[in-house]
Amino acid sequence: MSFLKLEGIEAYYGPSQALFGVDLALGEGEVCALMGRNGMGKSSTIKVICRLLDHTRGSLRLDGQDLAHLPPHKAARAGLGLVPEGRRCFPNLSVYENLIAAARPGPWDFARVSDLFPRLAERRDQSAASLSGGEQQMLSLGRALMTNPRLLLLDEATEGLAPVVRQEIWAAVRRLKSETGMALLVVDKSLAELRQVADQCVILERGTTVWSGPMAEVTSTVADQYLGV
Repeated sequence: MSFLKLEGIEAYYGPSQALFGVDLALGEGEVCALMGRNGMGKSSTIKVICRLLDHTRGSLRLDGQDLAHLPPHKAARAGLGLVPEGRRCFPNLSVYENLIAAARPGPWDFARVSDLFPRLAERRDQSAASLSGGEQQMLSLGRALMTNPRLLLLDEATEGLAPVVRQEIWAAVRRLKSETGMALLVVDKSLAELRQVADQCVILERGTTVWSGPMAEVTSTVADQYLGV
């Protein structure tokens, strides 16, 4: 049985339909790349999973549990950890305060997050507003880990970052895959990096799943057809 399973998901923003039939299956401990051109429904799918956007049709289950009628905070308690697009740190709180704000019991604590991102330990008492964009992204990822999720969702976690910082984020993702049993759903545009970490790939076009399969089968033909400009 799939750990996360979406079938025929449809969703709207007011009168405007955003998702027309999203299917996605992710096994426990697997990494799935959620891909597609801009505006094709990736972030909307993430919002549906996290219950930030209601779906009007289809089914959504996490480890067999129906998430359809859960509010976002209960979905989080069910095991979802979100690294949102745009980072969204609490600017007036310190690094440490940001990390403990949503902390839940489990193996991920300040010490373990600091081991993953030593810079956060160095800046423990600085306000989040004083951090660089890359450091804020590390903080956002660390904050999600402090909730001790079973499924971590990363929405464009390397978008707009300097190349050296992007490599630090990808190195952290690879560590999460190799050192934990956590499932990951990763929205990103970098095929080269995703090939190194993802087991599966789901591609969306106009709010619909148009391709899914092993990451190794995302050939140049598939990429040109669904991901090219």
